[in-house]
Amino acid sequence: MEDDDRELLERSLRRAMESHSGAALDIALDELGWPEALSVEPRTAVSVLFELQGAAHADSSAMGAVLSSALGLQAGRAADVVLPPLGQWHAPGQKVGGDLVICGLGTTSLVDRVTATVVARVGDNDLALEVATADLTIRTVQGIDPSLGLVEVSGDSVPHGAPRQLPPIAWPEAIALARIAAGHELVGAARSMLELARQHALDRVQFGRPISSFQAIRHRLADTLVAIEAADAALDSAWEVRSTQAAAMAKAQAGRSARTAARHCQQVLAGIGFTTEHDLHLFVRRILVLDELFGAARALTRNLGAELLTTRKLPPLPPL
Repeated sequence: MEDDDRELLERSLRRAMESHSGAALDIALDELGWPEALSVEPRTAVSVLFELQGAAHADSSAMGAVLSSALGLQAGRAADVVLPPLGQWHAPGQKVGGDLVICGLGTTSLVDRVTATVVARVGDNDLALEVATADLTIRTVQGIDPSLGLVEVSGDSVPHGAPRQLPPIAWPEAIALARIAAGHELVGAARSMLELARQHALDRVQFGRPISSFQAIRHRLADTLVAIEAADAALDSAWEVRSTQAAAMAKAQAGRSARTAARHCQQVLAGIGFTTEHDLHLFVRRILVLDELFGAARALTRNLGAELLTTRKLPPLPPL
């Protein structure tokens, strides 16, 4: 995508998120042609949308579209793919006899759909199955960040129609793309936290001068910026290498960086940062959930380490 086209897309998405979230944002994304951009230019579509979404504290069903596109299914709002449970990355479905046992998450748009797509591991194969949402138990997730718009999906269902067998690498690659998308959203949220803390440091005066002049404050803001840029670089590397390992490393780095940003920005904001009067708590809540989505930083790091010990092979180096 040319620079002018990317700038136009970014400007349009930012304007849409200023006044829309949830179902209204889904409609706006369709009108802007974002699903088409996802199929043609996934790197631009994913990186721009999810970083802006994280920065604006908005929510949409775009994550389901990302999984759908990566699996080779329909990439619009009409296709909803059930996500893995929080903290997990395995397929959310399991075939038990003739029934499909489901335990996962979905976006709130799933409630309005007639069917949902569930990926199930059957033997050595991954199958994509269509399930009637009427046969599912769908519960709104409240938790620490109810505004994220997630629902818990569970049930024992008989699939509708013939199952579609996916290539062996399809689900891991779909999870890899979803991890990159979540990583961009984490970076966007971390940038907003940094901006909130930076502005507070410029405005807050103690001992006759702005606290932004204090060395301890500057160190915390600088450490936050370094953490964010490290996560951004890891995500760029994941786009270049396009491996499941690189995506897992980028997601883990983004999760750690967002938590670092939350910790330092909370300290800079001091007492006001602990209150619901200030917007910081919105982003802290958001990054705690996003870090767990498709595997938390600690779990991914531990899993990557175990994989290295088993295979005795280092992941491919990113191009310099």
